[in-house]
Amino acid sequence: MYRRTLLAAALAGAVVTPALASGTARAADPGPSVTRTGTTTLDGQAIFFVSYDGLVNNNAFQKNGLLTYKGYQYAVWYTADRNAVVGRRVLGGSTWSTVKVGHTLKASDSHNVISMGVSKVDGRLHLNMDSHSDGFTYVKSVAGLMDDPAGLSWTAGRFGAPRSTLDGVALTSQFTYPQFVSTPDGKLQLSYRVAVSGNGRNALAEYDGTKWTNLGEWSASTGTYTSEHGSSTARNMYLHGIDYDRNGRLHSFFTWREQNGAVMCNGGGITNHDTGYVYSDDRGRTWRNNAGTVVGVTGGSDKVSVTDAGLVIDPLNPDHSLMNQESQFTDSAGRPHAIISYVPGRFGQCTTNYVADRTANGRAFHVRKNASGTWQKTEIPVPLNSSQRTKLILDKYDNAYAVFPFGRIAAASAVSGYTDWRILFDGSGLNAFGEVVIDETRVAQDGVLSFMYQEKSSGTTPSALHVTDFRLPA
Repeated sequence: MYRRTLLAAALAGAVVTPALASGTARAADPGPSVTRTGTTTLDGQAIFFVSYDGLVNNNAFQKNGLLTYKGYQYAVWYTADRNAVVGRRVLGGSTWSTVKVGHTLKASDSHNVISMGVSKVDGRLHLNMDSHSDGFTYVKSVAGLMDDPAGLSWTAGRFGAPRSTLDGVALTSQFTYPQFVSTPDGKLQLSYRVAVSGNGRNALAEYDGTKWTNLGEWSASTGTYTSEHGSSTARNMYLHGIDYDRNGRLHSFFTWREQNGAVMCNGGGITNHDTGYVYSDDRGRTWRNNAGTVVGVTGGSDKVSVTDAGLVIDPLNPDHSLMNQESQFTDSAGRPHAIISYVPGRFGQCTTNYVADRTANGRAFHVRKNASGTWQKTEIPVPLNSSQRTKLILDKYDNAYAVFPFGRIAAASAVSGYTDWRILFDGSGLNAFGEVVIDETRVAQDGVLSFMYQEKSSGTTPSALHVTDFRLPA
């Protein structure tokens, strides 16, 4: 408790300190700006159903539902007849070419998203889809498809048959949250959860261009967590992301979700608590806390646990409807940034309906490590007006952009120390349902903020799925 109090005090002080957080921004660098350059339609009648307050084609935790590689942009979604589709276009083009990959959505569950990854070592596109605490479907392209998009036709024949394993590697019968990440040496890793919400573990698999290897689990679900209300002995570590910076360090922010609701002040809340951070300098084999102490080994007996010291960088009890799986990004110096959101204490110390309370009083916060190694936190003065997640990217000048539900964009400049957050685009004309899927890879390639969103609908009436683009400072 003493450690957590000190951390809270340090962060509280950081919130009101307008010192430069980036350490690299110069007064001459431009501040953030967005210029909308166009919107394209992926599917005029994409599948629509609301599950867990979200859509299967637009869940913000869907890493790489939209990605850019070597001058082409790629998107994945399910059609109204439940077919899994992957599309591509030349960057800046208005026409998407699409292919069906031979799989149909098995359940009306918004967690059954499609995620993409690129193995640079052999130029393949990989898809993992349709999994929520059960089996998954995996498809990969022929070698070289991503390296020569102009020369190789975009047809179903370029993709292999759907499989229930990673080329024979089965992983787990309770698989959720696929997140592909390309390693600095050209390999491809797949982050996933083993088991179920409230009692799950994070794990990694790796593709080296010839075969997949299951590296194993690296977080633990065991240990006792005690709040002022009660205790829990099982949980799940929910990742805000898993990303390599330009120096080869692997970063991950996370929240814990407890299995036992006794840790909450009211049963209508959600048991998420604390924002934590770990990193790895050996491609995810060994995990360290903020101080550099080893706290877990992938595939080993020592795993990252709720009882490990030094994990929490922003303490918060389970009474404020903290969101899981929000967003993270790294800046030009490799420093980690994240968006977290919850109901601040000024609106009360006990949420009783996490959807209603987040919609009425939820706020997002920008948490980042500055040049001196100190964690800083700034409230973004934009009401959520939603229970859902916000996404984060940084431009070439390290200006930060938060894309809120409904496609609203707020931004803050690096030169201000991220103290000047303001709305740049209010979402007008989009008619977006809620969460959006960001192309995390495109901004570094051509300075464009690109996101996928689906129009509002009702019941199970299909609706249009779009990608919209905003030019950032050159």
